[in-house]
This record gives sequence, structure tokens and C-alpha cells, in this order.
Amino acid sequence: MAELTFHESYRTHGFMLEIEGTACPVTKVTGLSEGTAETIDQPDGGSPVVRKIASGVVKFETLVIERNVDGSPFDKLFRDWFREMFSLNGASGGSSVRRNGAVLKLENGQEVLRFAFYEGWVKSSKFTDLEAGSTNLFKQTVEIEHNGLERVS
Repeated sequence: MAELTFHESYRTHGFMLEIEGTACPVTKVTGLSEGTAETIDQPDGGSPVVRKIASGVVKFETLVIERNVDGSPFDKLFRDWFREMFSLNGASGGSSVRRNGAVLKLENGQEVLRFAFYEGWVKSSKFTDLEAGSTNLFKQTVEIEHNGLERVS
């Protein structure tokens, strides 16, 4: 058998979301950014060159997950988290109701990468449009704000 002379890239289709240790199947994850620092232009008098320096402030993209709504216990997990934060009748926790979690990249069923996020809270939860005659799946899109995402393995 011939030996590979290169490394095959991982595929994007194998992944899992973990919230406080509970593995949740999802269909899409966006916002896997390790952070962005803004740039400040620093002109120096007498020099025709403007220097670029980091602002020192790191910002993180919103983590957006898409999942199938299927009557599983995961429907309840996301519903309960959202209700803890935004209650129509009673006290709401708002962004103080936070969870740690991770996005796991799987390859052939084995974890090969892990992106941990810290102090996440549900910014929004919305569902697919309902449409008679459509064969689309009913999905939920959840936006999670957080205080940092890092690749830990």
C-alpha cells in the first residue's frame, strides 16, 4: 500500500457542541474566531510613515449555532437556558446566566480539535419560517455571546 506524502485536511462536517459538559448535536457553527484586535494608526511628526499598533483590546465574534428542533432533550436545554435569561413573567437573569462550553471538531468520530468558549450567554434564539408545502427541516438558530474563545487542543 502506498504511503501518503501529505496530510489530508480535516473535513468540516464532523463536529459537536458541548454546553457545561453536555454534548449537543448541531448542524452548523459559525464565529470560530480566536479574537480580533483593532489597529491604531500612529503618525510620527517628521516621518512620512504611519505606524500600525494594536489597540490592546481583543474582541470576539458571536458564536452562532444552528440545530434541528426534534423534540429531544436538547430542545429543553436551550429553551430552559433562554428562559432563565429572558422571562416574560417574572425575574430575568439577563446576561448574568452564563455557561461555559466548547465546539469539538471530530474526524472519523474522534476529537481532533477543541475550541473552548467562556461565560457564554444567549443573545438570541430564532426558528425557521413555517411554510406549507415545504420539505425543509425545522431549525433553531442560537447566537451566543461570550468572553473568549480559544483553541485548547
